[in-house]
Amino acid sequence: LSMKNPTNVTEFILHGLTQDKAVAKLCFSLFLLFYVSIILGNLLIIFTIRSSEHLNSPMYFFLSFLSFVDISYSSVTAPKLIYDLLVEKKTISFGGCIAQVFAGHFFGCTEIFLLTVMAYDRCIAICKPLHYTTIINKHVCGWLVVASWGGGFVHSMVQTLLAIQLPFCGPNELDHFFCDVHPLLQLACTDTYIIGVSVAANSGVISLSCFVVLVVSYGVILVSLRTRSSEGRLKALYTCSSHITVVVLFLGPCIFIYLRPSTTFSADKVVSVFYTIVTPMLNPLIYTLRNEEVKSAMKKLWSRRVKRS
Repeated sequence: LSMKNPTNVTEFILHGLTQDKAVAKLCFSLFLLFYVSIILGNLLIIFTIRSSEHLNSPMYFFLSFLSFVDISYSSVTAPKLIYDLLVEKKTISFGGCIAQVFAGHFFGCTEIFLLTVMAYDRCIAICKPLHYTTIINKHVCGWLVVASWGGGFVHSMVQTLLAIQLPFCGPNELDHFFCDVHPLLQLACTDTYIIGVSVAANSGVISLSCFVVLVVSYGVILVSLRTRSSEGRLKALYTCSSHITVVVLFLGPCIFIYLRPSTTFSADKVVSVFYTIVTPMLNPLIYTLRNEEVKSAMKKLWSRRVKRS
């Protein structure tokens, strides 16, 4: 993509999360801790799954990719946010802004598709256990992951093409802590109604459609559990509750932000923090604290390291 802007704007000034210096210092420490937790927590999950012989089911294969996407997705916004909390003038170049739009939507949409794939995997595992290994084999798992990355790429290309063609005449101040299509539409010196509808149709519909698919999948799972033993039902519910928690925490804010016309609300920045930083930080906790197999694998890996040392 050419980064040549139709107008003479070469950079954007970000308002950031807060203008209060005391609050900014507090937020700096908090978000730095969050970002370190995201990196370490998700790397721990990836390392545990790759190192353990027992965590070789498709669910953990998808979970390792989800952790990688979480690290990548939070890295699009968190480092810039943390740095900007300490500086007076928060700027980003036009090219950097467009790159942030592309990367944010690429990893964000890939995560949505991965969550949908994981729900499909759980649905087959619980509803058709005898045919599970035939339906969800290694070949199918690989193609589902490739399709998730491909879908994220196509989506982000559409969003980037919409953003890169916007003409900017000034002012160049974005009331946000990162570049996204909605804040850019507010600065464009042209009628953005059609583009705003296109953004909602692209991002919002994807988020809502996947959310509906996920709700239906878990509804089917709950119905099928009625015929299971109490022990099997409890185990399945325990596993699915982790996925449902992640889906609500991630897709809820996404639907709020993107399934509407090109308008911005004062709550947008807080909601954006939630799905770009807070959710990727909570995912490792949700999937480890509520999963006995992962906790057991971590304990075994730790005991091995202790013995070697």
